[in-house]
Amino acid sequence: MANLRREFTNLPNLVTMGRVALVPFVLLFIDNFSPLRSLIASLLYLGAAAGDALDGYLARSRGQVSMLGKFLDPLADKLIVTAVLVFMVELGRVPAWVVVVLLARDFAINGLRSVASAQGLVIAASDGGKIKTALQLVAIMMLLIYFRYPALGTSIAVDYHKVGLKVLYISMAASLVSGAQYLRDFFSAVLRQPRAAA
Repeated sequence: MANLRREFTNLPNLVTMGRVALVPFVLLFIDNFSPLRSLIASLLYLGAAAGDALDGYLARSRGQVSMLGKFLDPLADKLIVTAVLVFMVELGRVPAWVVVVLLARDFAINGLRSVASAQGLVIAASDGGKIKTALQLVAIMMLLIYFRYPALGTSIAVDYHKVGLKVLYISMAASLVSGAQYLRDFFSAVLRQPRAAA
């Protein structure tokens, strides 16, 4: 229990829990009629996303990588993305079927990761998964901004909702490709196991 208390109060895990605490405020400020509230929501989301890099850096640099952190960090990532996407479905910003595809892929891969871990299999994260995560971050930021604004340094108006949707579709394609890669690596590792044992 003492060890668990230390893990709850170490700086990297406090940053992770702070990211989770930002989620209700992001949802609170999402608004289809107020550009200011939408901008605040996008900045809060950016803060929560940036915290992902910060907590990982702190954990490594301070030698505070912990079991609790390994549980909380991916949970925070999924909670932030899932909560915002589901809320935007309700507001009509994102088609429900896209969110269903993204969540189904994540549930399937997380389930396979659990099976792989239980069998002692280590399957490295693919570059496709990292690309998917980056595209998803950009897409959600644009969907949160939502309104039309001039592109930086020009008078050309950009519809952030439409552009965000297109980037989200691209991230969905990357998500499916990286999911297929993970499935391939998982079954390759499973098939190699009996041979290694023999």
